[in-house]
Formats: sequence, C-alpha cells, structure tokens
Amino acid sequence: MSDAWLVGRARELAMSSGGDVEGTSDTAVAEADRLLAEAQRRGEPRMVAQVLRTSCLVRLSGAHSPNETDPLLDEMIAHTRRHGLTVMEAGAHALRGRRFFLGGYEDEALTSAARALAILDEDLTPDTLIGVRSWTRLLSAVLVDIGQLLSQLGVYEIASGVFNRAGAAIRGDGGPYEIAEHMINQTRLLLGWGLRLERVGQYDKAAEKFLTASAIAAAAEVPWRNSQPTRLSEAPAAEQLPVVGAAHALARPGAEHIDRLRGLTDRAASPRELIMVSIALARCLEREDRFSEAIHVLAGAADRLLNDTTENTLRLCLMREFARLSGSEQTEIGANALEQYATELEHEMWQMGESKVTSLQTRREHERLSREHGAISQQAKQDPLTGLPNRRALDERLEGLVAAPGDQPLAVALVDLDGFKGVNDRASHAEGDDVLRVVASTLRSAVRGDDMVARYGGDEFVVLLPGAPLSAAEAALSRAVDAVARLPMDLSRGVTLSIGVISLRPQESAAQALARADAAMYLAKRDGGNGVAAVAGDTVSEPNSRSAVAVEGAP
Repeated sequence: MSDAWLVGRARELAMSSGGDVEGTSDTAVAEADRLLAEAQRRGEPRMVAQVLRTSCLVRLSGAHSPNETDPLLDEMIAHTRRHGLTVMEAGAHALRGRRFFLGGYEDEALTSAARALAILDEDLTPDTLIGVRSWTRLLSAVLVDIGQLLSQLGVYEIASGVFNRAGAAIRGDGGPYEIAEHMINQTRLLLGWGLRLERVGQYDKAAEKFLTASAIAAAAEVPWRNSQPTRLSEAPAAEQLPVVGAAHALARPGAEHIDRLRGLTDRAASPRELIMVSIALARCLEREDRFSEAIHVLAGAADRLLNDTTENTLRLCLMREFARLSGSEQTEIGANALEQYATELEHEMWQMGESKVTSLQTRREHERLSREHGAISQQAKQDPLTGLPNRRALDERLEGLVAAPGDQPLAVALVDLDGFKGVNDRASHAEGDDVLRVVASTLRSAVRGDDMVARYGGDEFVVLLPGAPLSAAEAALSRAVDAVARLPMDLSRGVTLSIGVISLRPQESAAQALARADAAMYLAKRDGGNGVAAVAGDTVSEPNSRSAVAVEGAP
C-alpha cells in the first residue's frame, strides 16, 4: 500500500470515530494498530503522527477503557514535539483532554484544552512537505477536536469561536463529510448551549439557539447525504442522527417528532446524545399532555446514565427537566419553594460556569507565555534552518555525557553530505537549504527518540547515540544512509551521506571524540561516500561499499 493510501485509510477511520457514533469495534482498533505499525516502520514523521491520532480516536470513541489510550497519547505528544509538528501537538493535547473528560477529570481536561488553544495561538506556518491543503485539513480536524472538548466542558462561547475557526478552514478545503460533520458539531453545541441558558431563565436566548440549531441541521442534509461514511440508509439525517432529530424537536416541539425520537433514543450511543433526545422527546410528549410518558422517558434516560461520570452539565439539564415535570402535582407553595431553591442553585452554578471560562482563559494565557519563554530559550540552542539543536546545544549535551559516562556506551557520529556543493552551484542556495531541511528530518527519523541529531555547521551534522553499542549505532546510521539515498530526486537533489562513527573511549574528551568521528567520516568519503565508516577501539576501519566496523582490539 502506498503512503497516500495508508494516510487516507487512517483518515477514514478517524472520521468514523470523530463524532458521537456507536462504540468503535475491536476490528477498527486492530486495523488502526496495523496501520500504525506500518507507519512506524516507514518512519515518515507526519504519517506517524496522523496514524497515532487515529489509534487514539478509535479507542476514545469506543467501548475501550480511556486508560488504554495513555501510552499512545504520551507517544503522540513526544513525537509531535520532537518533530516540530505544532498543529498535531495541539491535537494530541485535545485528545488527552477528552481522555481526562471520559475519566471524570474535568479540571485536568480544562488544562489540556487550554494547552491546545495556547499552541494554536502561535503563528502557524503551513507544512509544505504535506501540502497546504492537507495541512489545512489537519488544522480543521484538530480545531474540531478542541471544539468538541470545550463543548463537553460547557465552555460554549469559546467552543463556538473554535468551531467558527474550523469552519473557515473546512469551507476552503473540506469535502462533503467534513462540511456535514462541522454543521452537526455546531448543532450539538447550540443545543447544549440552549439547554444551559434555560437553566438560568434565559428562555428567549435559548429558543434562538434551538432555532439556529434546527436551521443548521436542515442545511446539513445535503452534504451529509453525499458523505458515504455516515450513511446508514436512504432516510434523512433527522431519522438517523439523534442530534439532528433533537434539534428540530427542541426548536418546534410537537406530535410529529414523537415516533422518530423514540427510535433515536434507542440509537443514541453517547450520554450527550441520549440527554438531548430524551429532553426533546419529553417536551413533545408534554405538548400533547402525555405527562406520565414524558416523565418515564426522562427517568429511563437517568437510569441509563446512573453510572456515567461524564456530561455533568447536560445531566443536570436532564434532572432539571425531570424535576419540573415530576413536581407538577405538588401544591403551589411547595412548587414555588422548589422553584425558588432551584433558581438560586442555578445562578450559583452559572457563576461556577463563568469561573470555568475565566480559568480556561487564564490557563491558556499561562501556557502561551510558557511556550513563548520556552521558544526563546530553545532558539538560543536551535539551528533556525533545520530546527535541529545547534553547535551550542551539541557541546552542552556532549560535555554532559562525557563528564558522566556511567556504565553505558556512547557512540558519536559525524555526518557529511556528498555532492552538496554541486546543489548550490547548479541550482540555488534556497534549494540547498531545502535539501538540508529534508536530510535533517530524514536523519532525525532514522534514530531513536533519545538520540541527539545536531547541525554541526554547513552541511555537517553530529549524532549522539547514548547507550548504543557501536554495532547498533552503525546499523541505525546505515538506515539513515539508505533513507537519504531513497529520497525522490526533487527532494534530495542527488545528495548522499558519508558518516563516520566512533565509540567513546575512557577518559576521552568531547573534542577528541569529534576529531576521531571526523577522521572516520573522511574514510567513508574516500571510499566513494554513501556509506558508514566505524571505529572500534583505536582502529579505523576501511569502509566497504555501505559500511564497515573494526572489531575491538583487532590489529
């Protein structure tokens, strides 16, 4: 399968897991894991990040324990940060927030949302290696992840702004599925917002939200009908998607919605869809004076949610509706007392909601300032062209490893580009810069996460491989040589790598180690380049076509 097919299939799985759909099957999880294993084998950082997102989503959207997602989320955050994939890093924090939310940790989820927003507050530059359109699609998908999380947390105003930002990206580059899903997300947001407004007596504003939600849901019918992944039959979306049916019923309650909503109540897969459909159905039944049936619907929903720890904001809406209908037979004094108590409670809860918004904005600003400070510190140790650590960062790391060697080996490699001068002479320095960036990314991907790849100067790089025996280091660097040699000509311009690698001697200084790695690199050059020359002990080996390793202590 091609790289494009692999990413496309992962995207399909992610789309089917992005909304409130029925629990993802073990088959989908297994397929996502197979795609991830293949992406990791190929090693392209952007591909790995996108498939990691899919593996997380299918678990978070299914019946799997949120704890199962933790190792993948840790890997995704570390991977995206290491490769400078800013948008995907924000997406990783949004998914971590969803994981916290599903586990009942709303405060931690709020912090993750703030972190994701702070990352996207930075100046974002499209990733030209995947193309502007693909990058825009990734940005919109991440914004949707953040918007859904904020909506679940009840921070509706900020969630609305995030969805609007996602909509701007989707309108330019989205297909029917993205457009339909965006409109359904907006519908879901407006319904939750309207129910929340009702709890503080703002019925006119709530009614406006419900009418707008119904209009958006109706407009979503055409793109939804054209998006194959979501279609279950030829029936309209209002008969298949709980949130759409609920939007029409809450906007204009009536008998015509009752039968449809009963079916959608059984189909609702998530707590928030169940709550919205149940409240909508109860109001339609109430309009027809079928109070006992309405109470039974709400009681049934409450019973289904008995052990659920999520959707606290919407669950309170459900219980309020249940109390309102159940209390209709009380005396006027009792009803008034209950109503007064409920009003006081709701205003207190509203103030708590306002505090949540303030808390989110404060944390967002804190994260933004922290990242700015970290970026300034990082820039002092980062090569601006390749994004790799610079000579200053390399010297600090190498000196630290040399000063505290412990019992672990340390391999030091010097990498030089074969034919790079010709690129600048034949083409331009701008194209030469592009080649350096591509080679730097390829080299970084070929080694372990704990290894350091630094730009040494010009077209030379240094790789530090702590804990790696010389044979393992040589194997990893040979993979880098092969990966660069396999790059398309329009990316590599024909350059290859000559690498010299040595194993640090006892009592050897950093300068001495780099000098020996440099000498080994020139052996690879003299053998025609495009290979690895390794040094074991005091001996420098003559490299064969690809690589050569001298045995420790050999004559």
